Parts: sequence; C-alpha cells; structure tokens
Amino acid sequence: MSAKKMIKTGCVLCHAGCGLLVHVENGEIVRIEGDPECPVCRGNICLKAKTSLEQIYHPDRLKHPLRRSGQRGGGKWERISWDEALDTVAEGLVNARETYGPESVVFMRGSFKGAYEGGYLTRFANAFGSPNVSSMASVCWIPRVYGSVMTLGFDPVVDYEYPPTCIMVWGSNMPETRLGEGIDTLKVVREGGKLIVVDPRKFELSRKADVWLQVRPGSDLALALGLINVIIKDNLYDKSFVEKWTVGFDELRQHIEQYTPEEMEKITWVPANLIRDAARLYATSKPAIIQPGNGIDHNGNNFQIARALTILRAITGNVGIPGGELSWSQPPIVGMRSPEFDLRDRIPKTLRDKRLDVSSGLLPMSFGALPQSIVKAVLKGEPYRLHAAYILGGNMLLTYSNAKEVYKAFQQIDFLAVADMFMTPTVAMADIVLPVSSYLEQDGVVVPDCFPLVQVQQKVAQVGECRSDLEIFTSLAKKIGAGECFWESEIECLDFIMRPSGLTFDEFRKVGRLVGAKEYRKHEKDGFATPSKKVELYSQRLKDWGFDPLPTYREAPETPMSAPELATEYPLIFTSWKVDEFRHAGGRQIESLRKRHPEPVIWIHPDTAAGFDIRDGDAVYIETKRGRIQQKALLTADIDRRVVGVDYGWWFPEKGSATMYGWADANVNILTDDAPPWGKELGTPSLRGILCKVYRASV
Repeated sequence: MSAKKMIKTGCVLCHAGCGLLVHVENGEIVRIEGDPECPVCRGNICLKAKTSLEQIYHPDRLKHPLRRSGQRGGGKWERISWDEALDTVAEGLVNARETYGPESVVFMRGSFKGAYEGGYLTRFANAFGSPNVSSMASVCWIPRVYGSVMTLGFDPVVDYEYPPTCIMVWGSNMPETRLGEGIDTLKVVREGGKLIVVDPRKFELSRKADVWLQVRPGSDLALALGLINVIIKDNLYDKSFVEKWTVGFDELRQHIEQYTPEEMEKITWVPANLIRDAARLYATSKPAIIQPGNGIDHNGNNFQIARALTILRAITGNVGIPGGELSWSQPPIVGMRSPEFDLRDRIPKTLRDKRLDVSSGLLPMSFGALPQSIVKAVLKGEPYRLHAAYILGGNMLLTYSNAKEVYKAFQQIDFLAVADMFMTPTVAMADIVLPVSSYLEQDGVVVPDCFPLVQVQQKVAQVGECRSDLEIFTSLAKKIGAGECFWESEIECLDFIMRPSGLTFDEFRKVGRLVGAKEYRKHEKDGFATPSKKVELYSQRLKDWGFDPLPTYREAPETPMSAPELATEYPLIFTSWKVDEFRHAGGRQIESLRKRHPEPVIWIHPDTAAGFDIRDGDAVYIETKRGRIQQKALLTADIDRRVVGVDYGWWFPEKGSATMYGWADANVNILTDDAPPWGKELGTPSLRGILCKVYRASV
C-alpha cells in the first residue's frame, strides 16, 4: 500500500509567493497544484510552477560541489566534497579580506524570489565585514517602493476585494508575470470595470483596454506628467483630499503647466486626445487603482515615475479608500530587511563609508553596490579593486547591462564562488560551484513583495547533495570565525524569524500562513508616515538632498531626441519584456517551456521589416554601439513601426560549455550600456528605449 500525503508550501520561483499543494507518494513528489486557500493565487499556478517537477528532477541539476579545472569558463570541473568546497570558499573570501581589506569582497544576488535567501546573503556579508552587497534593486521593484514611500510614507497594496471600478496597468504583463493580480484584473474587467493600459506593445491586456496608450519606451514619466496636467487643468482632482491631506499642490500646479498633452505627444508618441481620454477616465472613475510593473523600472527616471504615479493616486483621492490603494499591516515576524536580521550595525561607519557608490550622490536609503560599479571596480580598480565575489542565484552575464564588460570582470576577478541549481554562463565562470536546493527541498518563510502575507515553505524532497542557502551560510560563517552570527540549526533560525508572531516554525507549519490586516482611511487616524504627516506632492526632503522635489522629465541617453545624429545610423529603438515561460534568464533547460518558446524572437512591424528586406522567421541582427545579437524575426502589427521588441534573458544550455552556452548570441544586454548618465536617485542605467538598427543575418 503506497504512502500518500499532501503538504502545503509556498512557491518562490518568483516573487509572487503563491501557495501550493504538493502531493507525495512513497517519498516522491508526483503532483503539484495551486492552493485554493492562498489569497495570492486562489488555486491558480503559472506555467513555471507547473514545471517544478521538471526542474527539481532535471538530469542537469547541479547535485554536488564542483571545483574549476582548467581555464575559467572552459567547462572542466572536478567533483569535490562539501567540506572541501566550503573550506575553499572561506579561504578565498578571507584571503581577500586579510590582504586587501573586507571591502575587496562583494556579495551579489539575482532577483528576489520571495523567501529569505537575500536576507541570509546580507547577514553573512555583514558578519564577514564587507560593506559591498549587490542586488537588482536599482532596476526592479525598489524604485517603485522608494517613490511611493517618499510620497505617501508606505508602498500601497491594491484592494481588489471591494473592487476598483478602473484599473490602470502601466508597464506590466500581469497575466504572465503576476498571475494572481492578473486574474483579479481580468475579473474586474469582465464585470464592467474600466481598463487603461500603458505599454509599447499590444498584448492580452492591451486588447481588452478601454484606452491603450502606446508609449515610446523610456518616456513614461513624460506621459504620467501629461496625465497630471489634464487632471489638474480640468479640475478633475479630489479637492477635499488635496486640501486636507497633501502638501505642495500649488507648486505641482505651477510645475505641471509645461507638460501639456500636446507637448507630451511629441515626446511619448501618444496622441494628445488619448492622454486626455485616459486622464479623464482614471480621474472620474472611483475607486481606481494603478498597477505599475517592471517596465517603469528600467531607466533613470524610474524613481520619479513612481513618484508621479503616486501623485496621480493622491490627487484623485484613491488612497485609503475601499477599492483603492491601501496601507496594510504586515504579519508580525522579524523582517529580512530589518537591522535585527541583517546585522548591519556590525559594520562600523568608517568601513560602511568605503562601500562602492557611497560617493555617487544617490538617495540616502540606497546602500547596495551598483552592478556597473562592481564591474568598474574589478576592471579599473576604481575606487579600489574587488578581488573576490560570492554570487547567490544570479546569472549576471545575462542580466547586468553591457554584458561584455561583465564577462571581462568575471574573467579578471581573483576568486568567484557561485551557488545555483543549474550550470549557467555565470556559474561557468566560477572557481567553486555550490549546488543549491530548490524551494521544494527546504523549509523557509515566504514573504511576497506585493501582498501582506507570510507563508510557510516546507521541505518535501532531497536531490543529491544540494543544500539550502541558509545551510551554506551557516557553515561558511563557522569557517570564517563568525559562527555566532548564525544559528546552530535551520529550525532555530526559522523560530527566530517567527518569534514576533508567537509561533514556533513547527507551529507555523500547521497554521500555514499569516495575512496582514487592511485598514481603510488609516491616514484619518494616524496621518501619513511622512515628515508633514501628509502626502508630499512636493518633497522638501528630496530638495534638501539635492534631487528634484517634483517629478521632472529627463530624456534618456541614446534616444531619437537626445542623440539625433546617432539616430541616423541607428534609426529604431528597442524595448524588451518578460514572458510567461521564463523568469529572467531561468528555465531555458526546461523542455516543456522551451517547446512553448523554443528560441528568441524579435518583434518587428511588417512595414519596418519590408524596409529592411526582412521576412517573418528570418534570422535578424540587432545592433547598437556596443555590439550585436541575433534573434528570429516575428512580424507583427502589435508594435510601433519605430520600435522593435527584443527577447530578454536568452542563453542556450544545449550549445554546451565550448561556447559558454551561447551566452552572447542572443543576449539583450550585449546591446545595453553601463556608462553614465544613470538615474540620479538610484543609479539606474537605461535598459530600454535605446537606439538600434536591425538587418538580416548573413546565411
């Protein structure tokens, strides 16, 4: 008789934090389905989660620690024990610290996955003594958080339960990348709610929109300011809320005069009448919400775009109301970004002041080392040379801008350790490879970034010698003499995280999840968590720090407007986006996903293609000043004639180690730049809206 059981867990293949039911028979996972009781997904799961078994039991999983044998990136490895691997990593990190100082070591991670992995990395870095910790914060989510917090005092969570009567989706492919919210959005539309979509391409949501604003990639802030202009000029703002709960409206009214729909049409390519239509629809529909996505994070205006969208929420009175945008209380746990957890106070100010980018003039709350600064420090020794690096779950050769320079940096760094599930181009550059367990092979605490939820993650399998990031850092901490900074066991750590809730982790297993409470019109009792206790349309803090106190549009480099001479050689601009099948550069070795999306494609308008003698299915070169890549032409009228859509995150596991898995063949970040000017507030480079040219690849 077979032993069957069902275990609840949280998925961290992405940041959403969906709940899963894992069915196990005789110790083997046989089926995974969505948990209908999970408030994030309500029983739905995405394509990526459906392939969890393909991922965990994939024949190419890294199952044992490896040591490089031969030249870096040459694909030759020697299997070693965990003790030897950890000893080598500890030795490489400590040698750099003792010889060049702790600042010579950088700790890097990929995109946030929803659990505490990034928190463990930061805690270890602080225990080790390095001020240099890097993430993708400057180009993902954090710009939206900081812009909202600086304006409102919190990052709002939308209230679908009421529900809203109008939704503005801005730069977000929600049905494919934020499944639960995408489902909620489509439900509102089916039931008669209005939909505004801001996106350079026509896709599922665009086709359902009452108003589709086909914005020029990179000009989003100009469009947002145009919407604010219409709402104020047409007296469509909520006068009561503005008068009672905002500061700086008069300054905003004066500032916005220059951003007329007619002027913004020239910049954004969105017709002035559509700007007016969208502004009026949003302002006259109440309650209404704005759902911004990663599309607004990818240029130097990102922080101010987030500010502008938050100003739109505020002046229309959609903050704190049912069906609007709320401040939710978080469930009581020790937060991964809290000083108590990350141990930031272990590093003295004199050492913290040595971190990369400390002199870059970024926002005071920005503490991470920028990717481009890491590359510069390795290659040029400015402001000092980095000698060692530890990477947690990131494929930086595919996700950092100006990928050729990233490759050079990884070639030149003295010591590189990478922890991951699969061999990737970035893992291939390592000296030591540590095989990491999947989300199904470890216990943990899942904290989604878009919902006030804490969810249990439970171990239901074990593959090879794979270990969790927590287990790895706990062992490394002992080997570098910082064992007191971690715990004797994983369960002790998880109990520590859960302590404010009054639950042990084993008790939390039975509870499954904790959900924060929403409170309508919380500001009427407590005010807003800003210095003025109001929504700060005009930010005196930003002015005092040397930044724009009101959102001000600045044209990005290498656009038709900022570089008209360059546009004669590179007449098109490119953008990119995320797709349903893959998360960033992950999943290219998963057979079922590759069957759905077998190769990288570039979207080209048929009229544009005809001008370059490109036919559907042709191999096409996309080129900028920094290099060129090749993708397959997909002719479609769903994109502007002046824009091409380049597939993101592509490498080819099937090409093998001899070519470093084709890391540069179709990689969009061969085309992007890592040189200034960057965003003033967060140091963000331009990743979209950049001048390029396309032409048929030679046969």
